Amino acid sequence: MYKTESGEEIFVIDSHIALWDGSKENQLNIHGDQFISCFYDYHKNLSPKEYLWPKEKFLKYDSETLVNDVIVKGYADMAIFQPVFLNEFYKNGFGDFDANEAIAKQYPNRFICNGTLDPRHGNRGLEELEKNKEKYNWQGVKLYTADWVGNSKGYKLSDPAAQRYLEKCQQLGIKNIHIHKGPTVTPLNRDAFDVADIDDAASSFPELNFIVEHVGLPRLEDFCWIATQEKNVYGGLAVAISFLQTRPRYFAEIISELLYWMDEDRILFGSDYAIWEPKWIVEKFVNFELPEDIQQETGVTFDLNVKKKILGENAARLYNIDIEAQKEKLKDCELSTRNVAAY
Repeated sequence: MYKTESGEEIFVIDSHIALWDGSKENQLNIHGDQFISCFYDYHKNLSPKEYLWPKEKFLKYDSETLVNDVIVKGYADMAIFQPVFLNEFYKNGFGDFDANEAIAKQYPNRFICNGTLDPRHGNRGLEELEKNKEKYNWQGVKLYTADWVGNSKGYKLSDPAAQRYLEKCQQLGIKNIHIHKGPTVTPLNRDAFDVADIDDAASSFPELNFIVEHVGLPRLEDFCWIATQEKNVYGGLAVAISFLQTRPRYFAEIISELLYWMDEDRILFGSDYAIWEPKWIVEKFVNFELPEDIQQETGVTFDLNVKKKILGENAARLYNIDIEAQKEKLKDCELSTRNVAAY
């Protein structure tokens, strides 16, 4: 929970976190090293100095580190795991469904465990999706359209195979489709993260919610034109929000464009932990004001009510979370007590 200087409480849902294993022991080949090293470059270049991690820690951190950084220190009342496969780069994959689930069970009502899928896995993948829905009760999935499978270096949501999987998600009640549509990560193909296929998917499956992670950067304009037409398209601020530190005016341009083309009800906060810790991001976001010239040009509102929607209320609506009821559930939580003690 974040409290403003005036004492107002903001319920925070970090909608984009991960518990990954990029360690040398798990790297399958040079691409595993390239991928996590690219992540680390983003971490070094955009983090405040006091939040920089040594690379060894960044490669693989434990669950208690995550819980402490995201929930205890990071103001998040809840957080959503967004795992991906990357099985061509890592022996045991980059994310672990069971590890995420274990954290969620250890700290009830704090975490939502999403899953992932890849339409190139064919009928076997559809069967796995159904089993995983039953086992983990996924409410959403994270798609990585530039992931490699054999000789394939990506897919589009408009592909017939992807359409089959989206139809299956709809049947299973997996309504929240988070898609990485942002900066490329070495050695993945930049074009495989293009946002154009969002338009077809959103039109074809109006009952699904498509949360475009990283708001399409560096294709922000393309994303905004799609999102203004497709009302089931949302923008996830992970990566974009990190520019609060090094490029505040650039972030002002991004958030004002989103608010101009979309509305404040379709933008979600995400820290992209562990690339960045949420504590400094939340603090800077709450206190951030748009430059006067940008505000005059766009005419958008970026007050505390808007910030509260972005930081938690919008994700709560997508995931059917009653915030007031959730506060009651968390009131006597061990982590709440630990949070109070920490500050």
